[in-house]
Amino acid sequence: MNPDQLRDASLLELFALEAESQAEVLNAGLLALEREPAAASHLDACMRAAHSIKGAARIVGLDGGVRLAHAMEDCLVAAQGGMPLSAMHIDALLQGTDLLQRIGQPPDGDPAWADRQGRAHIDAVVQRLQALPGGSPPTAPVAPSEPLSVAEPELPVLPVLPVADTLAPSPPSPPSPPSPPSPPSPPSTATGPEQQERMLRVGAESLDQLLALSGEAMVESHWLRPFARAMLQTRRQQARALQALDTLRDALAGSGADAGAMAALSDARQLLEDGAQHLSLRQEELDQYEHRTARLARRLYDTALACRMRPLSDGLAGYARMVRDLARSLGKAAHLELVGAGTQVDRDILEALDAPLAHLLRNAVDHGIEPSDVRVAQGKPAEGRILLQARHNAGRLVIEIGDDGAGVDLDALRQAIVRRRLASEDTAARLSEAELLEFLLLPGFSMRETVSEVSGRGVGLDAVQEMVRRVRGSLRLAQSPGGGLQFHLELPLTLSVVRALLVEVAGEAYAFPLGHVLSAASVPRHDVAQTESHQHFQYTGRAVGLVSAAQVLQRPEHPLDGDHIPVVIIGEQDRVYGIAVDRMLGERLLVVQPLAPALGKIKDIAAGALTDDGTPVLIFDVDDLVRSVEKLVTDGRIEHVRQAGTAVAQVRRKRVLVVDDSLTVRELERKLLASRGYDVAVAVDGMDGWNVLRAEPFDLVITDIDMPRMDGIELVTLIRKEPRMQQLPVMVVSYKDREQDRQRGLEAGADYYLAKGSFHDAALLDAVHDLIGEAST
Repeated sequence: MNPDQLRDASLLELFALEAESQAEVLNAGLLALEREPAAASHLDACMRAAHSIKGAARIVGLDGGVRLAHAMEDCLVAAQGGMPLSAMHIDALLQGTDLLQRIGQPPDGDPAWADRQGRAHIDAVVQRLQALPGGSPPTAPVAPSEPLSVAEPELPVLPVLPVADTLAPSPPSPPSPPSPPSPPSPPSTATGPEQQERMLRVGAESLDQLLALSGEAMVESHWLRPFARAMLQTRRQQARALQALDTLRDALAGSGADAGAMAALSDARQLLEDGAQHLSLRQEELDQYEHRTARLARRLYDTALACRMRPLSDGLAGYARMVRDLARSLGKAAHLELVGAGTQVDRDILEALDAPLAHLLRNAVDHGIEPSDVRVAQGKPAEGRILLQARHNAGRLVIEIGDDGAGVDLDALRQAIVRRRLASEDTAARLSEAELLEFLLLPGFSMRETVSEVSGRGVGLDAVQEMVRRVRGSLRLAQSPGGGLQFHLELPLTLSVVRALLVEVAGEAYAFPLGHVLSAASVPRHDVAQTESHQHFQYTGRAVGLVSAAQVLQRPEHPLDGDHIPVVIIGEQDRVYGIAVDRMLGERLLVVQPLAPALGKIKDIAAGALTDDGTPVLIFDVDDLVRSVEKLVTDGRIEHVRQAGTAVAQVRRKRVLVVDDSLTVRELERKLLASRGYDVAVAVDGMDGWNVLRAEPFDLVITDIDMPRMDGIELVTLIRKEPRMQQLPVMVVSYKDREQDRQRGLEAGADYYLAKGSFHDAALLDAVHDLIGEAST
């Protein structure tokens, strides 16, 4: 490279992107040609890729890249002319592909690497290609070098990077004297006749922020619904007012009222009717606006979520090459088949899958696929087949990896279990196939007696299972008769949202990720059996322990009415438990909100979320929850789930209505009172609070003063005028701390006045206790 080009570092970056993109084409095409040497489409694709890299290297001024790509072109052109590609050709071309990637990403970022330290590597591969049948005559005799493998330390396969805008491939040309440099083509990622959509680089943090904001917009859009309902209620009140005026007009007409009074009454009625019509129009407009806003917010959220999704193929690049090279290094032959490579998955899940999938594929090659001569003797094809399938199922990502190898020798596995003192001989002999295979997932477990570069350390499958659990997924092993080992991974499509089962525990909303829920059931009380100090019920033919969610969370118990207990069944294998909850709230799609790092790890809780109506929800860490249940069982501290008709079930919690137009104040007071065991309901303003009071009984009302539609003073006045509410305690909590404000509230009928300026937890709780006593009676 000349000094001018060296000063423009972006040129080397462009070549690195081009080399990375075209290397994927070359790897895929060459592996296909190895199995089908005469496939014209793969030859054409490889030819275009090599030619594109040569053009890019010439523009950037990388002479070594030009020479190497040109030598690869010569070999591919000869193949297009009818020369069969042998294994030596494929090895040399794959080695050249690796080296082109190394030129684009030189060690320590040295742009002159190809002309200095890397020159010997480049010359060796060029001469090797020229020495093969179909290559150009070498300028000097050379000994062919060994093919590069994925494990060769001097020239490893570079990691696959995200493909951004690259130089467009140029059309193929026959080997001839180099043409003069041409300007770079417009950025493109086209790999076929149809142009793919343009790609832009966007930071992960920006995407996360966009998704969070779109989720908030979706939640906020639902706040229009209460206003629409309030306007509808106002319309009904106006209709009743018109009926009352009509009744009054008829009564006055019968009593001979003067004409002036009747005229004034008619004017009032006309004004009220005009207002009703105007309100009706506004209410219809608000309904339409609310509908459009909610739909737009949902589309915005779905689009933002889609921006995080990538095809699984983005994370699978290089796996086919890895399987091929690893098999050859072990003296075997194997290829990888991909089904569903275009399946969409969240980028975080895709990144987390990289190492586990690579390990499972290496495991299949090393442990599953037999040597070619053994396979032929068994009547199998000489080349082993590993199949990776991906699909969406019920909102989850399902990945299945299997091979047509020998599978796991169950007798050898039993011996390894006994040898490692994980079970006695008698126990191991009674284990089923599924139970035996589970031992492969234990940390440090390996069936190999010696350690090799590929396996034997026992640090593989347990790491795969740990990753799967970390992303709230599941892993299962199976083996078909006479077939290889099968791995079944079920993962969430994204970590940003979770489909969950919402439940209520002690007046609070909690969520169980559906991926960890075995079943949700309504268990009849008479089906709950008692064994010593524990309770259990039958589920799929087995006894499952029953534990109260309120006890695990150390929350106050709620009475359970009816003859059935809502139960969420969680766990796996022999660690299955039923968690009794107060109420099932249904299935929801939640936007996951990570908890503040300052809080540290919260016991039994993984994250938070907001429902569509803004209700805060805590998402369970189910693995942690199972451990908490097991600790309670071990310590013998399991309490009985409440039974109907018992003294516990007859305990009534005192009910408190909090009326405040501030969401923050409402939630603060609600959580504070609920933590002390009170049953708390909320209202958004005085009018809403008055409607709630007329429909339900309460033991205490806590209200603000300044609120829309009906303020707190008006609400207190209405309460005191209602005969059945005259003895209902009322507390005013307001930012107004002047003596006249306090006096105004007490004169309206409030029993207690607390200023928000001096508000703190103890003051509110002490005041509530003074007015109505303890939470339960």
